[in-house]
Amino acid sequence: MRSDDGIAAGDPVSRLDDPDYPTLTMSQAAELLGVQAAFLRSLDTSGILQPFRSPGGHRRYSRHQLGVAARMRGLLDDGHSLASAETIVGLQDELATARADADRLRSDVARLRSGLPEAGPGPLAL
Repeated sequence: MRSDDGIAAGDPVSRLDDPDYPTLTMSQAAELLGVQAAFLRSLDTSGILQPFRSPGGHRRYSRHQLGVAARMRGLLDDGHSLASAETIVGLQDELATARADADRLRSDVARLRSGLPEAGPGPLAL
């Protein structure tokens, strides 16, 4: 049985495996990253991160968001501006998605080729 949020009933700990589940408070996230809470607030203010808000209005961060924040921190430490660091992270993510899509398509083509007879010079010949 699963709850409305897709979590197995009786296993709330399984949410901890979800990289997008907001488990960490701002102070925990800042400590893990070795940054000041102000850095995380600046990423929120600039729109780079949109942390989940608890019912009391406190920010909660996911593992995925901490990864983005760590990448941003590294780029800022390398001398990039906030805007250029955001652009770099966005382009890196787009490239990773495009590469994963290309790999998936190559795999699909290989699978289709292995299941088809030799194709002649037609639209299926790849």
